[in-house]
Amino acid sequence: MVGETDLDKLTGSMSAELVPGLYVFVTVAPGQVPPGLSPRMVFEEAEGTTLILLKSEAETHGLAYEFPCRMITLNIHSSLEAVGFMARIATELARHDMGVNPVSGFYHDHLFVPDGRENDALAALKDMSSA
Repeated sequence: MVGETDLDKLTGSMSAELVPGLYVFVTVAPGQVPPGLSPRMVFEEAEGTTLILLKSEAETHGLAYEFPCRMITLNIHSSLEAVGFMARIATELARHDMGVNPVSGFYHDHLFVPDGRENDALAALKDMSSA
């Protein structure tokens, strides 16, 4: 199943959906993910393992965290080889003085935006899609 690569189709056809929950970024030692966690993402880096998980899970497990954020899923099947899609989105959100931590899955792209700015991000993405 091949995803979309055309940048204009991607931006013009996407819809953005706010995923319930307050997420945070956590780091643990390599190979030391505590049992019982359900992270949305696990990424191994040389310095440690990055987890994106619900804030409540981090607190329950006594894990230090950063960047309380909300997750927005872009409902369009973008190709992993699409050129410029995330750059266009990050540029648009930057115009609204908002950082974003994007994560690309096989089918969709997901944006982690600062908690409290999710409605601003959704409005900016809707305007971008309509333009």
